[in-house]
Amino acid sequence: MPIEYQDVVRTGVARQVADKIRAAILDGRLQIDERLPTEEDLAKSFGISRPTVREALKRLAAQNLIRSQRGPTGGTFVSRPDPEGLSSAITGAATLLVGVGAFDIDEIISARLETEAICCRLACERRSDADLAAMRAEITLQRSKLLSDEDFCASDVRFHRAVVQAAGNGPLSLMMYTVVEAFMPITNMIVSHVRERSTVADFHEKLAGAIEARDASDATAVLSELLAYVRDSYALSLTRRAEREAKRG
Repeated sequence: MPIEYQDVVRTGVARQVADKIRAAILDGRLQIDERLPTEEDLAKSFGISRPTVREALKRLAAQNLIRSQRGPTGGTFVSRPDPEGLSSAITGAATLLVGVGAFDIDEIISARLETEAICCRLACERRSDADLAAMRAEITLQRSKLLSDEDFCASDVRFHRAVVQAAGNGPLSLMMYTVVEAFMPITNMIVSHVRERSTVADFHEKLAGAIEARDASDATAVLSELLAYVRDSYALSLTRRAEREAKRG
């Protein structure tokens, strides 16, 4: 394990050791499933105590970068990165930022338009019959009058998740996880009482049709219209909320 140990500073040692091992994992010096040296060997290499090493390893385990395995062949091993786990952590942070007003609706809509438009273009090239079936299943569900507001919002997210999936690009899916799993639920929660479900379902129908026809220009145009409708619905919801608060005041 070719890691430089000599320049570890004594302050915040556990964090620095964790950072050094993390860097070795990310740049490939430590390979997936490679066994790390024992706590005792790491302590000697870094010139620190075993409890400090243990704290550093806990930090790495919390980031899902290493895992422990018991038994004769056990030890501490480098873990394969979990895209969903990483995405969930990013999504949690994004949800918090939106909740405290760090992003406004125009920023969110702009981010969705620019990133999801890429997904639409790729989906037109790569979509499978299964991808189209997933989209149309959600559209059928969205047209049900028995569907609750909460279930409609969940279906909306699943529809756009299917569009991202149809793009067939892993790194893009990772990037879009925050957009679909954090930004969409928050905006849906705000606009659910003012938007028309049938209008949203119609947009989804047109978008699925454009993707099926492999018409990237039409798909991105429909997406732009849909997001403009979301923005208008958001503004209407805030206006009505202000009116209610004014009446109560």
